[in-house]
Amino acid sequence: MATGRDDDGARSGPDREAVLAMASTEEHLHTTNFAELSEQEAAEVRRLAARILLATPSRLSRRTRKSPHSGARLDIRATVRAARRSGYDSPRMLYARRREQRRKLVLLCDVSASMESYSRVFLALLQGAVTNAGAEAFVFSTRLTRLTRQLAHRDPDLALAQAAATATEWASGTRIAESFRHFLDEYGRRGLARGAVVVVFSDGWAQEDPGQVGAQMARLRRLAHRVVWVNPRKAAPGYRPLAGGIAAALPYCDAFVSGHSYAALAQLAAAIRGAGQPAAGGHETRLGMIGRQAEDKGAAHAD
Repeated sequence: MATGRDDDGARSGPDREAVLAMASTEEHLHTTNFAELSEQEAAEVRRLAARILLATPSRLSRRTRKSPHSGARLDIRATVRAARRSGYDSPRMLYARRREQRRKLVLLCDVSASMESYSRVFLALLQGAVTNAGAEAFVFSTRLTRLTRQLAHRDPDLALAQAAATATEWASGTRIAESFRHFLDEYGRRGLARGAVVVVFSDGWAQEDPGQVGAQMARLRRLAHRVVWVNPRKAAPGYRPLAGGIAAALPYCDAFVSGHSYAALAQLAAAIRGAGQPAAGGHETRLGMIGRQAEDKGAAHAD
């Protein structure tokens, strides 16, 4: 069939139909809930998710760099060294500015049975974050497993295969408090979470006392710069965060997003940057806000 143009000069015929079909397919992949994707569609979304760049906000480093501007801080040591090399008083004052560097990114992904429809896509996102942004990646169900080394391979298929072989407790129960306690005791207090942006992927369905979840989240909040919680159940109509784990965790979160579709991952990226993110406070009770203020009182956030 020949192609042509309609009265407005627009292309018509099979070529136009093919373009519209491609646009429709792309829109479908971007907006469909991960749980509703076919196996082929899920594989394509995983490929797209692995390419998303998750950028954290910057902070001032302890290291400095030379600056020609007098508005910078006077670098006394560099000025004295220059004077010693010349054998005389330094002919000019030397200045320095503190360098900027990206904050660390730590990702904790729930791979329990209730998250199975979403964790495969989230794991691809973790793999991309490890290789492209130097993130630290962990998965948890009944126990915590560090997967940073396994996900560091540039080949996503190999990285995901090694991750699956390492984390053996896929699609089991969920112990959020115990997993967070393990993370904080083994990694967080040694500096991994200090001043970092920590992202938790979980629906909050835990087999524990919610008070334990809240206690561990309070510890995490005192160390981290920002805590972002990603719950794909949030996208359901009429959703309210009443499950014990998520209700206990939200008072200590800076942002609460769904991340249930490829398009929704843009909200996650914005929340990690700290730009225009949906605040967790929208689901936070007055009691929770008071509790968080009490936990944070006297505990300064580290850089």
